[in-house]
Amino acid sequence: MGPLFTLADVEAALPIVRASVPATPQYAWPQLRTRTGVEVIVKHENHTPTGAFKVRGGLVYFDRLRRERPEVRGVVTATRGNHGQSFAYAGRQSGVPVAVVVPHGNSVEKNAAMRAFGAELIEHGRDFDEAKERAEQIAAERGYEYGPSLHRDLIIGVATYALELLTAAADLDTVYVPIGLGSGICAMIGMRDALGLKTRIVGVVAQRANAYRLSFDAGAVVTTNSALTFADGMAVRVPDGQALAVIRRGAERIVEVGEDEIAEAIRVLFSDTHTLAEGAGAGALAALIKEREWLRDRRVAVIVTGQNIDRPVMRTVLDGGTPQVG
Repeated sequence: MGPLFTLADVEAALPIVRASVPATPQYAWPQLRTRTGVEVIVKHENHTPTGAFKVRGGLVYFDRLRRERPEVRGVVTATRGNHGQSFAYAGRQSGVPVAVVVPHGNSVEKNAAMRAFGAELIEHGRDFDEAKERAEQIAAERGYEYGPSLHRDLIIGVATYALELLTAAADLDTVYVPIGLGSGICAMIGMRDALGLKTRIVGVVAQRANAYRLSFDAGAVVTTNSALTFADGMAVRVPDGQALAVIRRGAERIVEVGEDEIAEAIRVLFSDTHTLAEGAGAGALAALIKEREWLRDRRVAVIVTGQNIDRPVMRTVLDGGTPQVG
């Protein structure tokens, strides 16, 4: 398999992203170093117009769609929230109608944000994978473009965050990246390789949504029957085969983190950096804390992929609890 993209591909996408998304900061927070014994650089992908990294990819995807297929009637996609907000935001920027399918019981506040960005919201199924099946049906029924959660344009757009981080901190030993369907970690792997760096990349999944870890170890796609984690950005039962191939080729390992560990990482980010993180957004720090004894005196980055956590969930976490799902 050849490279996902070239440095030139990402540099060409950068003006498209920059028109809406300024470079997000990366800070080495001293309290995290005191707590963990590791120099921890936090990449704040929660500081975007949608509160998550996904918007970068959506902007690049819709830019190409508008240029190459101006006749498109609309786009439909499936999401647990941040991908849908990305498509809603970018679709509105491009003047393309967007329908988003979410599972029943999805985040109330993420749903409200998608509607506010102009998307038609449709609830269907018990989880992301069932919502995805309905989105594909709607595409056929309406003559809409089906907008996948993983696509080369999405990865190239998302890779602009990796370009920012890896050029600002080229001497990183390790980067921890949470895995949903895989665009964030694939973008980091591709950019690390395009820049010719030796940085180790570690994927992170929830123990209760560990299909990618099982698949990574098995060398083939392994699906699970459920993905009952409050970290909804990592709640995937069916890995993408192409993403898995990239991850197996380019990631050091995949770490599982428990629900209590994710909740504690949200609290740590809030207390040590005053950063608001959703479950998936705190997953990378949860993994670093779990492995901190191996990382002493190394320079490590964690990606806070998003901040879109509902207030009742955050209240439970800040009160010292762990939100229960299923």
